[in-house]
Formats: sequence, structure tokens, C-alpha cells
Amino acid sequence: MPMNENVIITCALTGAGDTVGRSPHVPVTPEQIAASAVEAAEAGAAVVHIHVRDPETGAPSRDRRLYREVVERIKETGTDVVINLTAGMGGDLVLDADQPLEKGALDGTDLVGGLDRLPHVEDLLPDICTLDCGSLNFGDQLYVSTTEMLRKGARRIQELGVKPELEIFDTGQLWFAKQLLEEGLLDQPTLFQLCMGIPWGAPADPGVLQSMVNFLPPGAQWASFALGRMQMPWVAQSILLGGNVRVGLEDNLYLSRGVKATNGQLVERAVRVVEDLGVSVASADEARARLGLPARVGRAAASG
Repeated sequence: MPMNENVIITCALTGAGDTVGRSPHVPVTPEQIAASAVEAAEAGAAVVHIHVRDPETGAPSRDRRLYREVVERIKETGTDVVINLTAGMGGDLVLDADQPLEKGALDGTDLVGGLDRLPHVEDLLPDICTLDCGSLNFGDQLYVSTTEMLRKGARRIQELGVKPELEIFDTGQLWFAKQLLEEGLLDQPTLFQLCMGIPWGAPADPGVLQSMVNFLPPGAQWASFALGRMQMPWVAQSILLGGNVRVGLEDNLYLSRGVKATNGQLVERAVRVVEDLGVSVASADEARARLGLPARVGRAAASG
């Protein structure tokens, strides 16, 4: 597969991990998240990937009012950026290893059905929302996304006219995403995010990434990322294999050893990698055209 000549940069702004206490730059409030989105867009990101957090505690949240405030604040600035809302929250299951049935779900569990992960998407009709394509041993807990949850979620996202970004954490999830396509629950062009190095999914190994790229359906648009210190090497790795890239504080807190980053600085570093490879950074309009999204004015009119 040839090198990507026009690279879409996504910035994952805050995520749902326990990172708030580890860096002062992780945005928490809707105002901070929106400001970070604008910073990332001005630095060169065509897409911003958005989670929200409880403004008081910094804990991950599914509160649709927080999503609305973030999106409205971004739009009020007039910033031209593609909005990508997570729809992965609501899949966490924590069990006792010795007595899982007797003790049931433990603290930290936030497990709802596939459709109950989408109210903010139904409200806001973003350009893109994520669809996590399978269950996973996610660190020491479980992330649950069954095949029927995925079918129902994919069907509803399709009805809404929102582009699903298919989050792939391991090879079997890619296999099932292709099954969703075969069943008519995904529209072309499909959009994949290959998520590498997250315990215990696909490792951040170039050979594994190559095999996953080889298994993508024809015509797919894709990006990939890896965690921590592998974030910037993975920018180059993805471009060389023909893909787009994702950076941001969801996946990595550091600009270099001991130096905490902002989202804008991580995007600037990614832009430098792109340009050092002799290729160009895609604008938001170029990203919309490549991903099969409505033009900016058309989507604004459709969503009111």
C-alpha cells in the first residue's frame, strides 16, 4: 500500500482514563475541552475526538448536556473542524476474579446496552461517532460490546446519518466489522481506527499493524494510533502504510521524557512528522471529502 500523501490528523482530547491527576493539561470542563479542541484545530488537526468528564471530579461521564456544551462552544468560535464524539462509554464491567457471579458487578462498572450509549449522538448529530467493535480484556476490567449490541448500535448510527468510526482493538473485531459491512449495517466509505498497544488488545507492533491493514475491506479509510512513547513513531508508521493518524492527551501525556504536553503541542509535533515525510496535512474540508461526510454548511443546516 502506498504512503498516504494527504494525512488527516485526529486529536483525541481527553479520553476516559485516569489521567487528570497526572497532567495539568488534561481538559476536564466543557470550556476546557472546547478550548483544547480549538487549539488542536489551529495546530493542524482536521478532526477532534471528544469525551466528556464530570467537571467536579474529572471522572468520565456520559452526560449528554456536557457533550452539548462542548460542541456548542466549539461551533460558537467558528472553528472549522470535524466533530467526532465517542459512543464507547457504557461498556465497562468490573468483576471479582474469584466470585464473579456471587459478587456481581463491582464499583467501576458502567454497563448499558448499545442504544443507551447513543443519546448524545442522537441529540447532536456529529460528523462522526465511534463504535467499539467488540469486547476486550481492558487492563484489569472488561469492556463489553457484544455482537448484538454492535448490530443495534450500527443500525441506529446508520439511521441517524452519522459516520461510524470503527474502533478496532484486535483482529477479531476487524473481522466482525467486516461482517457488519456485509450485512449492510455500514455505508461506504468505511472508516476504521486501528487502536494499538492497549492492554490486552493488538500490540503496537509494525507487523501486526501491517496484517490488520491487509485485512481491511476495499475502499476503507483508516487511521491508527499507539499509546505513550509510541505515539509519534506510530504517526510515521501509519503514514508509511497509507493511513491517517491520531495523537492527543487521551493516548499520551508527554512531549518528551518528563515534559508534559498540551494537545496543541502534540498536533504540532505530528504536523512536523507529516511534513518531514514530504507529504501534506489534510484540512477539515479535505477530510470531509475523503471520509464521505457532508460539507460543513450542509451539516450545519441539517442539524439546526
